[in-house]
Amino acid sequence: MKLKDKLENHYKAFGKSKISPDPLEMLHIFENDMNKEVMGFISSIYAYGNIKQIIRSQEKILMSSEYNPYKFILNLSHKDENKLSFITHRFYTGNDTIKLFRTLSYIYNEYGSIKNHFLKYYTQNDKNLKNAIEGFSSSIINFLIKKKALTQGTRFMFPLPSAGSACKRMNLFLRWMIRKDELDFGIWDEIPTSKLIIPVDTHIARICKELKLTKLNNVSWKMAEEITDNLRKFDPNDPVKYDFAICHIGMRKLEF
Repeated sequence: MKLKDKLENHYKAFGKSKISPDPLEMLHIFENDMNKEVMGFISSIYAYGNIKQIIRSQEKILMSSEYNPYKFILNLSHKDENKLSFITHRFYTGNDTIKLFRTLSYIYNEYGSIKNHFLKYYTQNDKNLKNAIEGFSSSIINFLIKKKALTQGTRFMFPLPSAGSACKRMNLFLRWMIRKDELDFGIWDEIPTSKLIIPVDTHIARICKELKLTKLNNVSWKMAEEITDNLRKFDPNDPVKYDFAICHIGMRKLEF
């Protein structure tokens, strides 16, 4: 079977019924787009390490925000921050969690949404979202520096393509927001799916090397672009649609 046919078959097989375990499933409890956006952003930032640990952190955040993270962040108070101080995740401290929520509160009160802030750095003529991610994440890092809130943890939350990072978590969030099918939400419809870059982690890298979608050995922005460019040959308008299936085949140790 040709690689394109395999990719299409896996894409169709890994629909909503196969979503678990994945950080994305927690976003499907919401009907409100603002809750999907903010919970998606937070979930992507915490999407590293063991999947059970990621879902536990998501559950703690949902409980702390009384299952309305948008309202919680919009009206963030010192009392609310006390609830967040107990939320740790690998090398994110409770203090890092508070700093993230303060930053999000600023973004929502200043710009109305993460999307509005991100679109400040997006240009239609760009080949992909590299420059937009760079500008968006740099602006948040500068905000954290200004507020004396840049720590090892908060710095890790916002990697930069210019530093060589594959920016897996940011690309994952953008996939959730921009693509639309039964998994992803498509609520950022100002940006075409053709601009997305695949979120590369060790699972994606291993399988894509086996499929000869990349010649590179180290996970990096360059690898993410190379894999996406090769997937674009199979679907130029939506190359990242194969991401969920490839990732879960790797996670579940299935044969491709």
